[in-house]
Amino acid sequence: MADALVYRAEGAAVAHGTDLYGFTVTRWHLPATYPPFAAILFVPATWLPVPVLKAVFAVGNALLLALLVRLSCRFAGIAPRPAALAAAIAAALWLEPVFQTLLFGQINLALTCLVLWDLTRPPGSLGKGFAVGVAAGVKLTPALFLLHALLTGRRGEAATGAAAFAGTVLLGALVLPGASADFWTRRLFETDRVGKAWIVDNQSLQGLVARLLHTSAPGAAWVAVAAAVAGVGLWTARRSHERWGVLVTALTALLVSPISWSHHWVWCVPLLAALVAEGRTRTAVAVAAVFAVRTLWLVPHEGDLDLHLPWWQQPLASPYPLLGLAVLGCAAARARTQPRSPASRSSASTMRYA
Repeated sequence: MADALVYRAEGAAVAHGTDLYGFTVTRWHLPATYPPFAAILFVPATWLPVPVLKAVFAVGNALLLALLVRLSCRFAGIAPRPAALAAAIAAALWLEPVFQTLLFGQINLALTCLVLWDLTRPPGSLGKGFAVGVAAGVKLTPALFLLHALLTGRRGEAATGAAAFAGTVLLGALVLPGASADFWTRRLFETDRVGKAWIVDNQSLQGLVARLLHTSAPGAAWVAVAAAVAGVGLWTARRSHERWGVLVTALTALLVSPISWSHHWVWCVPLLAALVAEGRTRTAVAVAAVFAVRTLWLVPHEGDLDLHLPWWQQPLASPYPLLGLAVLGCAAARARTQPRSPASRSSASTMRYA
């Protein structure tokens, strides 16, 4: 649970007034990488002894997994029986992104639940968009959902989320003015601070391109690919019905982010629920297999071996971005051949609620 220890150290830096971005912890020398607002939220982690904190993270993430499966069913319009729901929760634990989240003591499940809960609330619900804005204040990538809301005509929801995000930035600046200035003017752009972008742990487009080109600095090649995918992803999300618009937005964020560790891909759970809801059982099984077989850990990856993989090992090293691109391609093809009617655009937020 190395990441849980980083969160605890961030909370301690806030509580004791020390440099938030000047420390490293654990034998991997991990630094703080989230905005100051997140560090403020982590202060309660300092109130618990480390063994108790780890137990809280383990139990909390297990409960959040159950909540994510339930929210994914609601998102997909499925009303499973209790036994089937319990089986789905147990099976989801074997998905590599979920398991790694529990192993590292990460907050991916919490943020995904927060976003998915907000997105599955009925249109016009009080404060709809607020939770997405708060999630973006903790980890920036959920902000793409606010852009998706704006592009699909949900201006009120986008404005609420943007205001919530701005509130997190303001709170961080008020409580930690020095750290806020440091993060928003400097640390935000130091992607190598988070970790080496080319290692197999990184399942974003930058990791894929770096390994494919055998270079630690893919530079313009990655930027060009990411820009193209971002454009196609946002176009597809805007043209798709809401369920797939949400999924395409999530996958686009994971793909274009400079670093998307394998445990960030917990959006595989609602993706599988959507496939099951549409009766695509074989596809769901195949997608579940991609997220369960852990091929990225089977290729040589000690030291800089990630940069010297032969062509036939490249798909094994980058299963999630390749799957994300495949899903994005299929969704784009469907959106192009089956454009939404004006009526469906105006009700873009309407999903079946279980």
